[in-house]
Amino acid sequence: MFISMNWISDFVDLSGVDIKSLINRFTLSTAEVEDIYEFGKDTYNVVVGKILSVEAHPNSKKLHLLKVDNGTEVVDVVCGAPNVFEGALVAFAKAGGSVCGNPINEAQIAGYTSCGMCCSEKELGISEDHSGIMILNDLDVAVGTDIKSFIPLEDTVFEVDNKSLTNRPDLWGHYGIAREISCLTKRPLKELDVEDLKQYASLPGIDVKVETDLCYRYSCITVRNVKKNVSPLWMKVRLQYCGQRPINLLADLTNYLAMELGQPMHAFDNAKVQEIRVKVFDSPVEFQTLDSSMRTVEPGIMMICNEKEPVALAGIMGGLLSEIEEDTDTLLLESANFDAATVRKGAARLGMRTEASARYEKTLDPEMTVPAIARFIKLLHDIDNEAVVSSSVTDVYKKHFDHVEILFDKAYVDKYTGIDISEEEIADTLTRLGFEIEKTEAGFKVQVPSYRATKDITMKADIIEEITRVYGYDNFEYKSCASMLTPVRQDPAREDEYTIKKLLASKYAFSEVQSYIWYDNKANRELGIEAESYIRIINSLTGENEDIRSTMIPTLVNFVNKNIDSYPEVRIFEDARVVKGIREDNLADEHKYFSMIIASREADEYSVIGELKKAVDHIAKVTRNKNFEFVQDKPVEYGFVHPKNSARIMLDGTEIGYISVLNPKVAAKIDKRLAAAFCEIDLDAFAKTSCADLVFEEVSKYPGISIDLSLLTDKDTSFGSIKNTVCSLNNEMLKDVSYVDVFEDASLPEGKVSLTIRLYYGSNEQTLLTDDVNGYVKEVLDKLSEQGISLRS
Repeated sequence: MFISMNWISDFVDLSGVDIKSLINRFTLSTAEVEDIYEFGKDTYNVVVGKILSVEAHPNSKKLHLLKVDNGTEVVDVVCGAPNVFEGALVAFAKAGGSVCGNPINEAQIAGYTSCGMCCSEKELGISEDHSGIMILNDLDVAVGTDIKSFIPLEDTVFEVDNKSLTNRPDLWGHYGIAREISCLTKRPLKELDVEDLKQYASLPGIDVKVETDLCYRYSCITVRNVKKNVSPLWMKVRLQYCGQRPINLLADLTNYLAMELGQPMHAFDNAKVQEIRVKVFDSPVEFQTLDSSMRTVEPGIMMICNEKEPVALAGIMGGLLSEIEEDTDTLLLESANFDAATVRKGAARLGMRTEASARYEKTLDPEMTVPAIARFIKLLHDIDNEAVVSSSVTDVYKKHFDHVEILFDKAYVDKYTGIDISEEEIADTLTRLGFEIEKTEAGFKVQVPSYRATKDITMKADIIEEITRVYGYDNFEYKSCASMLTPVRQDPAREDEYTIKKLLASKYAFSEVQSYIWYDNKANRELGIEAESYIRIINSLTGENEDIRSTMIPTLVNFVNKNIDSYPEVRIFEDARVVKGIREDNLADEHKYFSMIIASREADEYSVIGELKKAVDHIAKVTRNKNFEFVQDKPVEYGFVHPKNSARIMLDGTEIGYISVLNPKVAAKIDKRLAAAFCEIDLDAFAKTSCADLVFEEVSKYPGISIDLSLLTDKDTSFGSIKNTVCSLNNEMLKDVSYVDVFEDASLPEGKVSLTIRLYYGSNEQTLLTDDVNGYVKEVLDKLSEQGISLRS
């Protein structure tokens, strides 16, 4: 949102104030300022000129040869504007001057000398109108007068980050900003100059029926005999500088009031709209909005109707059939307040977030509707004194927000700020911000103004924030606070997450990634990935991102696809929530998952899944002091999972995830050399498993011995089953059985692989030699031979 300091100066005297320092303080106390713009300073030597004569250019159908009196001399000018005429008063840029940073010099144009330029509104930055030069004959100005003396071209405008105003609906207009600046500068805030609407109380009212509780207040009035349809230059300049294109007087006035008070308004052509009905239709309605688009309005979106048909989308945009046109001389002025959530959802469903909806969705103050009408009528009469109010104000007020009263004392302020702010300063700050404050024996009784009570100020802590931000956070003394600190035990699930992340990053060179909660359907299609989704986003910005994911593996595979060309190997993980279905209460069945993938163009599948399994085994050891069990009793039902090389991950008899090689069809679409393996762990199920007690053993002072065995076994024999067989011998000397690698070659019998395991033997009584363990190794081989597993020769 753009804020004009000239506009602010209408309400607060800023004479002698350093504007940029003030804006910086506004950032520290109120809302983030993104940028500051200076307008008009690069425009100079532009004066009121009078066209004395107009001749057609002998060699051009568009150009004219003018004699222009600039107040000091008469000069020749070549001009291509179609609306030049003798006696016209124009904005004339002298040779040697500048227009919006563009230097104006004497020049030869089509064979004739031109000593200056007649300017259009667009060239001066006043509006987008470039249809002709700006005519000033309606103004009482003398030839040679600097246009800056009657057109406020010089202004400082700052841009406020809209996100920082989300909880401050009162700051969506210049008057609310002026209130803040009044408090920061300790200068009085001027009251709004408004029309006294009581004088119209005897006029007939308007037939208004509000047929929904989603409209909190609807105020309106009618005006006839509007003679002027062009906004004054000062209004055009302010609108243009604040990012709003000037259109015509009535449309500009509604936009001006929205920017001044933060209260959106809409002007209907009263010849087309005499009655008002606010309702929500039960079935879809076709409706053409002001932007000429035909839209299907679904049930649940509020609409403003006349006696026959819809004329506006409530709080969003008006309709084309009732718009204000150039010849409109009667209007019905709407100033209303609607339910914020309904406007926000309606605008999102229609895909048309507007200046009005952006304000309404912040929960505006219903008390502002009638003052906005009074301000509109005052400005209209100042510009067009022939306009006549033709009705009384009709005001249907259906919902009042609760009045907020807060009690606190100075001791409470001192406790939470840690500084001594005087009672006088507390009272002055809150009073300047519009709070009614009463000093009592118990402390302060504060009445929160309506424009801060809709969603902003609700409790004592909010009052502390008001006091301290105006006092200045940069004025706080830096010191340690005396406060009781007690140790807090972290949530076990969070500890597991952190432990797993740290392990993977430090021991296995994984990198963490973060992604969105939906599938990238386009990327999935390109890779041939089919993934199930139970929830779809209705108002997604794109149809490719509307399905909430039930697994994170497709997302990680897409990360691999984007990065594998840059790295020989990719190791990434992510922990996030997925939706596994819909519960009986119709809410999403959310689960916290931890997913990881290793992908390589240099290693084979056995090496990749072996490395991943090693990392997964380490997770179980570090977090639960147990071993995972990998079960291949049934396939994992995902299309991207390998049809054979996959297994369910079990712990304490509970399935907590799965591990798999990437389906070759998917891998081939990324890179024919790609080998990838992934696993997914349900952290919610993992958190319910118990941790085994740690058993401490004396560390042997004697070195142990490792024996590697390359075993000839069937391809579908798992390392886990071999390890269980070896451990069933219950040899006290055997300290560990670990996986080394798998070898597959044409030299091996068909259907067979060479699986290498490592046996580690140790003793607390002696150094073990090969001869000491040969007998144990023979026991192992004999036991394995019972399962058809032999030592590869």
